[in-house]
Amino acid sequence: MTDVVALGELLIDFATVSADNEGYPTMAAHAGGAPANFLASLNSYGAKTALLAKVGDDAFGKMLLGTIERAGIETRGIRKDPKYFTTLAFVTFDAHGDRSFSFARKPGADTQLSPEELDLQLIDEAKVFHFGTLSLTNEPSRAATYYAVEYAKKQGKLITYDPNLRKPLWDDMEECKKQLLWGCAHADVIKISDEEVEFLFGCDPEEGADILLEEYGVSLAMVSLGPKGAYLKNKKASCYVSCPEVRPVDTTGAGDIFGGSAVSRILKIGIEPSELNEMQLEEIGSFASTAASLSTEKSGGISSIPSIEEVQKRL
Repeated sequence: MTDVVALGELLIDFATVSADNEGYPTMAAHAGGAPANFLASLNSYGAKTALLAKVGDDAFGKMLLGTIERAGIETRGIRKDPKYFTTLAFVTFDAHGDRSFSFARKPGADTQLSPEELDLQLIDEAKVFHFGTLSLTNEPSRAATYYAVEYAKKQGKLITYDPNLRKPLWDDMEECKKQLLWGCAHADVIKISDEEVEFLFGCDPEEGADILLEEYGVSLAMVSLGPKGAYLKNKKASCYVSCPEVRPVDTTGAGDIFGGSAVSRILKIGIEPSELNEMQLEEIGSFASTAASLSTEKSGGISSIPSIEEVQKRL
């Protein structure tokens, strides 16, 4: 049985490694996409996963399939489309390693996954279904996401969700907020950043977690706070966790790695997210914050995931 199946974007991240005197970057290509990073971290920490996605039938699409296979993620739900090019994301960094995004996605193959192309057997076989929001920006991938989430809920799967706000991909920020809140209303476990809490609710992380629990019926809210760690809360307990001091070079994928690492611990503990006590929340949050922090010391998403031995050593 598969532990987690995710739906969403699989793309190439081009990350800046240097720049010339006029600021034009030299870039390195890495496999990316939030759901792929999320699943790869789960695989690294002992889970079995699968991905529902679409890439172009081109050189980058073939490279991505190879990377996903090597990460141990089941690929039979990934479609190749000769009509659309594999989506590309260009990532530039400021002096602190924080990112800015530009996308070649008009449209990209990831937006063209349709409901009819979904391998629903992968959802049937899984314990957990995960989704993000890049698949909600355009049709037909929005319809595919709606369909898959509703199907997974009917099958009684645990639903995990990451709002993963990427403003450059949205033409209308009110529509963006509407879609992100749709995701909140359909999830059991949410990994959300403090910036996303501010965007959606205009409040601090503690208030945001309360809104998710009380108004949206979420079982567990996990708010990542960047270098400050994270805040986790269900209706039984809450906690803040810190993260180790690191020297970040690339924060790409850190939030996804936090989410996947946290879900790996939830699966290991084997208790419903709503029933986790404070000690268990601290264990989940500390592991996830440490894994995410260590990942920022390397470039890329999947390529930056630390081993379980590295995480345990820092813990």
